[in-house]
Amino acid sequence: MSVLTDCVTGYYGNHLSAPRTTMHKLTRAPLALNGLRCLLTDKHISAVNIIKRGCVCAENRGVSDKKEVYDVIISGGGMVGSAMACSLGMDPNLTGKRILLLEAGHKKVMEKVPDAYSIRVSSISPGSIYLLNTDLCKPYKRMQVWDACSDALITFDKEDLLDEMAYIVENDIIVAAITKQLDTLPDNVQVKYRSKVVKYTWPVFHRTADAVPWVQVTLASGQTLQTKLLIGADGPNSMVRQELGIPTVKWNYDQSAVVAVLRLSEPTENNVAWQRFLPTGPIAMLPLSDTESSLVWSTSPELAEELLELEEESFVDAVNSAFWNNENHSDLIETASSLFRGALSTMTPSAGSPRQLPPSVAGIGPKSRVMFPLGMGHASEYIRQRVALIGDAAHRVHPLAGQGANLGFGDVACLTQLLSQAAFDGKDLGAIQHLLEYETERQRHNLPMMAAIDLMKRLYSTNAAFVVLLRTFGLQATNMLPALKEQIMAYASK
Repeated sequence: MSVLTDCVTGYYGNHLSAPRTTMHKLTRAPLALNGLRCLLTDKHISAVNIIKRGCVCAENRGVSDKKEVYDVIISGGGMVGSAMACSLGMDPNLTGKRILLLEAGHKKVMEKVPDAYSIRVSSISPGSIYLLNTDLCKPYKRMQVWDACSDALITFDKEDLLDEMAYIVENDIIVAAITKQLDTLPDNVQVKYRSKVVKYTWPVFHRTADAVPWVQVTLASGQTLQTKLLIGADGPNSMVRQELGIPTVKWNYDQSAVVAVLRLSEPTENNVAWQRFLPTGPIAMLPLSDTESSLVWSTSPELAEELLELEEESFVDAVNSAFWNNENHSDLIETASSLFRGALSTMTPSAGSPRQLPPSVAGIGPKSRVMFPLGMGHASEYIRQRVALIGDAAHRVHPLAGQGANLGFGDVACLTQLLSQAAFDGKDLGAIQHLLEYETERQRHNLPMMAAIDLMKRLYSTNAAFVVLLRTFGLQATNMLPALKEQIMAYASK
């Protein structure tokens, strides 16, 4: 079991009542943290089960006026930063290390699950870590992706993976669960809420009278802390990254995502994730329960504004039309697509899956429509001396593949493993050697994924006939090759 197994299971089991009875009860719901199976090696598992440490993680625990030295300070207490603190705090090799999580906001406490679903959800990939024993997440066993400009589609079924494909979990649920688990960790793990960082002072490599051997963190309260390793988990506008002067390759997509909670016309098993590529951007419907789904509609900023202004009935009509309307089809594309599909069928007659139609939408959740801008960003370096970047501080992706959270959790898994090994070997946690290993391993995984997501976004952002034909043939060919689909999903689940 992983650190986050206790993190989420313990919180759900003891502290939440779950009124959403329409959801499926899971007995083994894996929450893949994009390779979280590397979080703990086999030799750690028994130790974690033995060390059930019921100590206290204090909110703003008292710190003396002198500059205290921590082994690790994590700047940013969002989903990824909190997971990092929890992960390090439950690793048996790091038991004696002083770990501090800094969060500028208030402590997020959830005594019971709200009746209404949150608009911000994550698609968490499956892996070897079985995390949730609750009905507060929704698995999907099939995904259908299709083109609005042709009849090309690709499906991924449970039979391709022999398991659930992924789980839709509300971000608030994940953060609240991790926060609750942080409260149970030993007092070597501390959390300071309402603690805004105003300055970082970086270590110098030459000896002077006022040389700073560690990273120095100055808070708005005037308090100064020192750490042997600073982990920047402070989001896409990371202050850590900016103050280090790490170059970032980034661009805006001139798109905004409209998110909302959808109410379906009638109850359904609702275990399919739907995504359709429109000329203005992809629209996705992700299952939340048998009667509700989460909408992520990426489109132009102008259309996004219009969608927010629409009355509920008109908005529902627009959503249904986006999934069902075939007005962008052309006879030329249809004919070429049909001929190509027929040729493929003669070579692989049993491959491919039949097209399904998504459920119709009857309404939306109250006050559930919001929009946010979309873009891509990647830090040229993930590490500096005594500093590592994780999550959105290191990389930001388009939501069309649902990989944003998984990439961040993969960073957590990888960095935890390397720091655990460094502690086991008696090495300095902030030493550049194992930080370079982290950077190399994560960039090797993140960059191909980000490039593929960016290519898909650009490929499906036009209705030019030649490009539509090209992507139609590619999608149909991939759909007829089960082995290739298995490889795609296996890579996404790492």
